[in-house]
Amino acid sequence: MGKLLKDPFYGQIGKLVLPIVLQNLLSAAVNSADVIMLKFVGQSAISAVSLAAQYASILFMVFYGLGTGATMLCAQYYGKGDWKAIHVVEGIALRFSMIISTAMAIAAAAVPQLLMRLFTSDPELIELGGSYLRILSVCYFCWGIIEVYLAVLRSVGRVATSTALNTFAFTLNVLLNAVFIFGLFGAPKLGVAGVALATTISRVLELLLCLLVSYRSKDIKLKFSYLFVRNKPLFQDFIRLSLPALANDVVWGVGFAMYSVIMGHLSSDAVAANSLVTVVRNFGTVFCFGLASAGGILLGQKIGDNKLKEAESAAKKILWLTVAAGAIGGLLILAVSPLVLRFASAGFTSEPLSGTALHYLKYMMFINSYYVMGAAVNTTLIAGVFRSGGDSRFGLVCDLIDMWIYAVPLGFFAAFVLKLPVLWVYFLLCTDEFVKWPWVFRRYHSKKWLQNITREDLFQEPSGQTGASS
Repeated sequence: MGKLLKDPFYGQIGKLVLPIVLQNLLSAAVNSADVIMLKFVGQSAISAVSLAAQYASILFMVFYGLGTGATMLCAQYYGKGDWKAIHVVEGIALRFSMIISTAMAIAAAAVPQLLMRLFTSDPELIELGGSYLRILSVCYFCWGIIEVYLAVLRSVGRVATSTALNTFAFTLNVLLNAVFIFGLFGAPKLGVAGVALATTISRVLELLLCLLVSYRSKDIKLKFSYLFVRNKPLFQDFIRLSLPALANDVVWGVGFAMYSVIMGHLSSDAVAANSLVTVVRNFGTVFCFGLASAGGILLGQKIGDNKLKEAESAAKKILWLTVAAGAIGGLLILAVSPLVLRFASAGFTSEPLSGTALHYLKYMMFINSYYVMGAAVNTTLIAGVFRSGGDSRFGLVCDLIDMWIYAVPLGFFAAFVLKLPVLWVYFLLCTDEFVKWPWVFRRYHSKKWLQNITREDLFQEPSGQTGASS
């Protein structure tokens, strides 16, 4: 134990992972606060927001993919000491994020009911979810800019700043949720619309704070002039390395959203139970996913500095830490299950979950107590270790096959052809992470991910070639 404590790696990973874990905890806390407060409004409100929030989950995967792609390059160039390359990569990522977030904002504002019909045929849920999406459209636009800037900050080790900004936004979100849901301080009781309004206000203010941090920063700026900086080699690297990561996260996010489509067309009881389970699972995996993010940053910096042996050793340690964290997360889910069931059935709220929903909730909690291990290990290796060396295509192919050839067709077949009970459908959907393990571990042991992806003399071309159009 004393030898482990003296290992400088644990100090390095601790400085990165703890702020990220805090950030993930706060994110999970906001989601759980939404569910807890909406429980006072009713089960339909919980179900509607849970379904409408699938678009935010997909969008988050897009921004996470762009941010991870930017991090792959920025972390290695930071290890190399090339700040100009970092600025160019930030501008490229902002181009993509702003186009995508603007398109989603327009869709949410113009056709929110149509978006909801993809998830449910229940008129009440469509109406509630539509009002939620329309108000949230402004939030989507701000979110794309915020996530890219925070990803760049994290890639150069400034996770404390990133966490402080998210802490402000998450805390304000929870407080405003209470104000608009319960009508505090003379505000109107807005229910589902209040949750969307609270989120939008907190994101707008977070963007303003990002601009303030950028103004006071000497090197990592949120400059929209970066959007117009051209560097053909870096743009090609971003396309080659980052877009597979983006596509991977979209494939995974949309696939996971399809699970909600399947559950949403089975029953509202299944949706309500799943919404509570998702909150608990998020808490159970925060440390695991924090390790994936922190590990990717630390390994990328080491690889960019050509410390490949150190990176290989660090990856092994990160994997074992993830296994331990996954086991602890599963035990935590089991430990809080009685409390969650008691809360869900409590008579002091306006509408306790139905008996059927409580039955689903009990067994979904048990399934997730071991499911978190599969998710934790795969996320750490695919989104952390592999991407640190620019290996983003493997994850895309792996998740494309696993989710869209295996899990999603299996779920639809089990639910609508075999017409299996809800819990059996849910169990089959939750086998997806473990199916990937043989290929994921084989890739890890091959060391094909251990590559320095930086370039030399990026900005030393002859004047006639400098700033080639991308």
